[in-house]
Amino acid sequence: MNEAAAAGRTDSLEREWWLRTLLVLQSPRAVFHALRDDSTEAAEARAEPMLAIVFLGGIAAVLATGTAARLLDYHDYDGLLIAVWALIAGGIYGAASYWVLGGAVYLGARGAGGIGSYRRARHLLGLAATPLVLWLLVVWPVRLALYRGDIFRRGGADEGSSRYVFAGLGLVFLAWVAALLLVGMRTVHGWTWVRSAAALSLAAVFLCLFALLAALT
Repeated sequence: MNEAAAAGRTDSLEREWWLRTLLVLQSPRAVFHALRDDSTEAAEARAEPMLAIVFLGGIAAVLATGTAARLLDYHDYDGLLIAVWALIAGGIYGAASYWVLGGAVYLGARGAGGIGSYRRARHLLGLAATPLVLWLLVVWPVRLALYRGDIFRRGGADEGSSRYVFAGLGLVFLAWVAALLLVGMRTVHGWTWVRSAAALSLAAVFLCLFALLAALT
């Protein structure tokens, strides 16, 4: 009976976190407040939503790169191979960003005097990255419907003002991610806006130092 009750509670927590992953776009403070629970049970319940965000967000990120914009310039690539490339490269990029950027968020919070685990910092980053999933699932289908394979080659029909429009939309979604990071930092730690912004600034500094170190090695 106890095992059945525990299993039922686990399933309930997992459903709650799937729902919160969607609600973070509408009611971020309530979702980030729930992130204060960093128990093993709560962390495991939100593991699958974090995995989905990391994977889909990674795909959105690699599709926005200059490399993706010229894949069809190479004769070896076709639509199927591009899809496979996006899945593999997106998964790798998403996982690397999750651990590295999550580490920067953690160090930034610690530098501002905060407490909490590296795991919670990664989950904070994951929830804040949810707009990237929305970008992938809403904006990219529209772009594909309008320009099809031209978005993966130089000089295609999407060149000019339309490309700038979609690039501008991408910046809007990135700004949304940054805003959610700020709200999340403030809510999870119970800080002021200024202290939360200082923590994220420190996170940016740590990230730049890491990038510099990687470039020198």
